[in-house]
Amino acid sequence: MIQSSCGLDCPDACEFSVAEYGSSQLIANTSNNTLCSLLNKELFDAPRIEKPMIDGVEVSLEEAIEATALSLKEKSLLWRGSGNFGVMNEITNLLFAQINGTLTKGSLCDGAGDAGIEEGRGVNRTLPIEQIENAEVVIVWGRNISTTNSHLMPYLKDKKIVVIDPVATPIAKKADLHIQIAPRKDIYLALMLSRFIFMEDSENTEWMDAYAPEYEEFYDFTRTFRLKAILEYLELSLGDIGELISYLKFDKVVILVGIGVQKYSIGHSILHAIDSLASTLGLFGKEGCGVGYLGNSKLGFTNPFEVNTPKVSKVNTPFKDFKTVLVQGGNPAESMPNSKRVQAELESVETVIYFGLYHNETSKRAKIVIPAKSFLEKHDIRLSYAHYRVSQMNPIMDTSIGISEYDFVKELYKRFNIPELKEEQEYINIWLNQCQKPENTLLSPAYQALPYQDGFGKDMDDAFVFIDEFEDYFEDIKEIQKYKKSTNSKAQREEFFLITPKAKHSLNTQFRRDNSVHLHPNLGYENNQELTVSSSYGEYKFIVKHNSNLRLDSLLISANTIGVNILTPDTISQEGEGACYQEVKVRISL
Repeated sequence: MIQSSCGLDCPDACEFSVAEYGSSQLIANTSNNTLCSLLNKELFDAPRIEKPMIDGVEVSLEEAIEATALSLKEKSLLWRGSGNFGVMNEITNLLFAQINGTLTKGSLCDGAGDAGIEEGRGVNRTLPIEQIENAEVVIVWGRNISTTNSHLMPYLKDKKIVVIDPVATPIAKKADLHIQIAPRKDIYLALMLSRFIFMEDSENTEWMDAYAPEYEEFYDFTRTFRLKAILEYLELSLGDIGELISYLKFDKVVILVGIGVQKYSIGHSILHAIDSLASTLGLFGKEGCGVGYLGNSKLGFTNPFEVNTPKVSKVNTPFKDFKTVLVQGGNPAESMPNSKRVQAELESVETVIYFGLYHNETSKRAKIVIPAKSFLEKHDIRLSYAHYRVSQMNPIMDTSIGISEYDFVKELYKRFNIPELKEEQEYINIWLNQCQKPENTLLSPAYQALPYQDGFGKDMDDAFVFIDEFEDYFEDIKEIQKYKKSTNSKAQREEFFLITPKAKHSLNTQFRRDNSVHLHPNLGYENNQELTVSSSYGEYKFIVKHNSNLRLDSLLISANTIGVNILTPDTISQEGEGACYQEVKVRISL
């Protein structure tokens, strides 16, 4: 039996085994003994890039590497995607440090939320799964667990479930309470909940005196918002707030937050406000309590691939400033926001090199295409951004297709006459040797059974810092403070919130693609009708798919949909260098 783990960009980071080398029959080692369709089917069905190419002509791998080395002598940028999450992917950093190349900084995923958590807690420690399992109530806030974190579902069994989400997701339909809040309003809900908790003397004063002593200033901050106007803006009643707070009063409460709530310029403030709400209740450092978001999987590790090189933004990368762009395991032409700009700039680059598994919109614009090995065909280490388990990735099959990241860098080191790399296993051992190893398992060095039990900050001797201000340039707080509830009729609905969630059978632009815009049927558009969705960044035609799970003021275009990022802004979040995919209103036309 060969043990390995999944390298796809998913928080579950599932482990699996095969009975014999070369088998594609994967045996799950997961909470429910099943594997998702991506690992069990899509990965094997997707056609691979099999041959290296230069200018569309098949060449040998040797020729492609030679051409790559020659091109990298020019001003070069490495743009790495997250198509494979093994740690060895980052070995290309070492190459770019040696050739005076440029890397990217920031995140297309969770950067804003991560920054907000660090503002309050000092460091973003992952909530252990066993604390979710021990909870009585789980608040699922902007997180479609059945799609993005399906192996967490068994841990939610027999618990009180509250969902806060603009979409009636599968878990929302089964929940004890669903608050179908409009997009981008989460910060006001978190602040109002905190204020009402203080007003009815339900705050955990004993915990806050010890770990978050500036709570009176936080209460004062929440009182700067007009209750009636904010509740009207949230489209919630006092009864709705009271019912939600009744679940928050349980002894063991976990809040699981998704990335959708922070795809905005104020994304950091939204997570900071949710954490501040949790702190009024003393939900940190206790059994069955906590706030779970996406954590830094490398927290506690010394990363051998961390280098000091120039960096440019990953959100609005200036591709046009470089002669050569190496795209590794990603598809910036479609996955980056404001993709019209991205596509135009990539087409202006003298040499785009694509190093990956599958053809996509970026590989089509590449001068040099180099096929990669998949995680099923090489050694690596898998870390998770949602739990602390560390898994070894062992090859379960062989193929003549492609080259691994390690061998790719090794070949280029030779051509640049750079001193030899360490052996691949030496790098892998650097990661393994840093792990905690209780009972023959591998855990991150950052693992703590009860994060924040002794305090906050890196050394756990700091207090929690409450949110005390935020600036929102997209919506005017003065207008919100005098908000009057408006009708949801089609006649008065000119602009819509754009929601861009993950899809079940794809990872962003990897695997299955879509061409649909989801709209509530009461808006009056016909199912399967073609219409144009536009924003200030561009427009694209989509096919209508009726979806009664949506609000009337929102439309949904999943991240795997062709053309969706023509609509999205390349705005960078105020903190965290994050992408703000949903910081936009869109219009519909026939």
